[in-house]
Amino acid sequence: QVITGGHYDVDCRLEDPDGNVLYKEMKKQYDSFTFTASRNGTYKFCFSNEFSTFTHKTVYFDFQVGEDPPLFPSENRVTALTQMESACVSIHEALKSVIDYQTHFRLREAQGRSRAEDLNTRVAYWSIGEAIILLVVSIGQVFLLKSFFSDKRTTTTCVGS
Repeated sequence: QVITGGHYDVDCRLEDPDGNVLYKEMKKQYDSFTFTASRNGTYKFCFSNEFSTFTHKTVYFDFQVGEDPPLFPSENRVTALTQMESACVSIHEALKSVIDYQTHFRLREAQGRSRAEDLNTRVAYWSIGEAIILLVVSIGQVFLLKSFFSDKRTTTTCVGS
C-alpha cells in the first residue's frame, strides 16, 4: 500500500530465484498477492517509481512466510477441544484480527500525518509571504503619506530685459 506521495501509485514486481516474474503490476495504490513457493531460494520484489521521479513515496508492505504454528502443538488428537482450549483458539483468532485493524489504523494515521505536515508547510510559507507583502505595503504607505505633508519649495528666477 502506498502511504504518501504523488497519486499514491507505484509499480511492483516479484521474481522467483530463477528470475521468472511471478507478479507484475503497474501504477497500483494497494494490492494483495498470495502464492506458494515452488522451490527454495531468494525471491526478489521491487517497487518502482520511475514514472514519477519528482515525487517521493512511502510504501508499506507486509509478507508472511509459512503457516501459523498450531496453537496446541503437543496435542495431535482428533478429539474435541475442551472449553478452555476452544476459548484460547477464539481469543487467538480475535487477537490476529486486532493486529490487522491496528495495522490498518497505523497506515491511515501515517497518511493523515503526512497530509497535515504538508498543509502545515504550505500555511507557513503563505504566512511568510503575507507578512512580507504587509511590510512592503506599510512602508509604501508611510512614504506616500510623508510625501503629502512635505513642503516643496519652488524657486523662480526672473530674468529682466
